[in-house]
Amino acid sequence: MSSPVAGGTRSYNFKIVLLGEGCVGKTSLVLRYVEDKFNDRHITTLQASFLTKRVNLSGKRVNLAIWDTAGQERFHALGPIYYRESHGAVLVYDITDQDSFEKVKNWVRELRRMLGNDICLVIAGNKVDLEKDRHVSQEEAEAYAQEVGAFHFQTSAKQNKGVEDLFLELTRRMLDTAVTNDQQRINTLTRGGNNRNLQIVDDQPSTSSSKSSCCS
Repeated sequence: MSSPVAGGTRSYNFKIVLLGEGCVGKTSLVLRYVEDKFNDRHITTLQASFLTKRVNLSGKRVNLAIWDTAGQERFHALGPIYYRESHGAVLVYDITDQDSFEKVKNWVRELRRMLGNDICLVIAGNKVDLEKDRHVSQEEAEAYAQEVGAFHFQTSAKQNKGVEDLFLELTRRMLDTAVTNDQQRINTLTRGGNNRNLQIVDDQPSTSSSKSSCCS
């Protein structure tokens, strides 16, 4: 998950997966965050792809690999291939579509079943630019997010509302967990008497390295 870089700064690598029904705006959210672009025409994601984003947070370098997945039912069987070993997940629903919110609950159950608390969850109520057509109340969504140990954000990829905050909070939580893991490893080695010239170096740092519980 982490590796030393020049100047003593650690670099952290995290994998984030976006899940949700088709047409809820997953691709629009990630494109807005990574490239600050928005396309009014809906482009169906047929399988899965990922974009990368580098950020500096709390004096640390963070590399994000953000996986955008298809929302069709036929994709669900392939879901585990893409979300396994993820450090964070963004579960997206359309505030004008109650069914898309109910489907988020299915994804949460699936992630918790497969990964337990080893993944940080953020729920995004997207398309708040269509507030007049809202069918999912913010209060209902926030109550559910709290119940399952997730964070909830209201977003609009079109108007660029809440997108940066969503990914920033998720990154902060993943980073907090990674730093805690590093400290625990140091403490474990120190208790074993191996504190001379102690260094933590991952042989092959990647997004698929070990994780631990973070969101509560």
